[in-house]
Amino acid sequence: MTDFGRPAGVDDGFGPRVEPPVYLPPPPTVPYPVAQAFGPTPAANDGFDPAPGTRLEPQGRRRESPWWRRNAHLDPWRDPAAPYWLGQGAIFAAGRPAQLDPAEDSEFDESQLAVPAPASEDAAPVGRARYGIRILILSVVIAVVAGAIGGGAGYWLTRHGSPGLHTSGVHLAQGGSPANRPPNSVAAIAKRVGPAVVSINVTTSTEAAVGSGVVIDKHGYVLTNNHVVSAAATGGSIVVTFSNEDTAKATIVGRDPVSDLAVLKVPTASLTVASLGYSKNLEVGDPVIAIGSPLGLQGTVTTGIVSALNRPVHVFDDAGTSDAYIGAVQTDAAINPGNSGGALVDASGRVVGINSATARLTSESQANGIGFAIPIDYAKRIAEQLIATGHAVHGSLGANGRSVVSGLQEGAYLEQVLPGKAAANAGLKNGDVVVVADGQPVQGFDQLVVVVQEHKPGDRISVTYLRGAARRTVDVTLSSG
Repeated sequence: MTDFGRPAGVDDGFGPRVEPPVYLPPPPTVPYPVAQAFGPTPAANDGFDPAPGTRLEPQGRRRESPWWRRNAHLDPWRDPAAPYWLGQGAIFAAGRPAQLDPAEDSEFDESQLAVPAPASEDAAPVGRARYGIRILILSVVIAVVAGAIGGGAGYWLTRHGSPGLHTSGVHLAQGGSPANRPPNSVAAIAKRVGPAVVSINVTTSTEAAVGSGVVIDKHGYVLTNNHVVSAAATGGSIVVTFSNEDTAKATIVGRDPVSDLAVLKVPTASLTVASLGYSKNLEVGDPVIAIGSPLGLQGTVTTGIVSALNRPVHVFDDAGTSDAYIGAVQTDAAINPGNSGGALVDASGRVVGINSATARLTSESQANGIGFAIPIDYAKRIAEQLIATGHAVHGSLGANGRSVVSGLQEGAYLEQVLPGKAAANAGLKNGDVVVVADGQPVQGFDQLVVVVQEHKPGDRISVTYLRGAARRTVDVTLSSG
């Protein structure tokens, strides 16, 4: 109780209450940049510049600010001791500033707000108001009369003036003979080959796609790209639309991811079969026509020329269902998504290629005027195998690699030669660079694969390769791919 008991002289447990001191913090200091920018100049007098003359102090009784309040001292931007107040702007006379006395400042003369206007001035607005009403009524009457006159004139012209504007016996002149379209014109070829090109609509549970196809046989076989129909191979529907807008369901006869080709079967009623040509007879600069369904626009015809031949192209899709190497016919005829599987036709109206791919700048944009088609000579051989057995076979080197430049020599660098396959049996090893295959210069691995796949298993081809500084040539018997 000694340590925690009541102090001496305290009966109720509480000592005398002490009021806390009132602490008013000093107003904050104005930042130096602000003071420099907005503060008084060195020649200022009480915060005001004297120019153009000494400031006139207000005369009369000093008036307390009407905005004064008891806690004004807490406002850091207010100077309670300032002798100036807010009123009208300073009046300058004879080049010297002056400020009105508060008693003369009309802004503070509230009695002026209650002074009524003289009776003599009140009669004029009434007269002006009455005169304005008369003008308004007169304007309305004039507008009504003018509208009636205009409407009557228009009605009369419509009834009685029509022979000058309208007549029922007009006959517009036509002349000229029908266009002369020779058999090898673009219009004639499109009319003849167009019905043999169909639109292919593929629908699955997760996607829908549109491509093209070419009727290559009277029994209902349609040649197209594997990447057009691969999504429906494991479940989905394929609907073919013909040029006359008839539709039919199609079934997959066979697919070949290695060549990116596939064959469908459709009903045989009212089929138009395309005539196949020979891609080996093409020359750079030959005119060609692309027919298909780009962006779903069925029967679209575009024209161009053969830009290059035997162009090695690696064709693949984002889903990984196609990963093919083709020795393509390059063309500048417009080819867009949906053209895949359509026909590339020569000047005689024969199919010389199956449109398959376009060059891309990025994953979202494609290059203009650079399209690729599978040569029909190669496509015909694959289609015959798919129709006969449902699958196709290709020659294989049995090695994986990449394109490389060895000194001044371009070639196909063999990264992995598979044991027991064609390359290993011929003595090729990892690190060899193939520079010639089947008599064709090899500038990259894509081109080597194209050359090999155009042969059948069991075919023998000559291969020239570099091993270090040594250049060697061997015969390779291709295995099956």
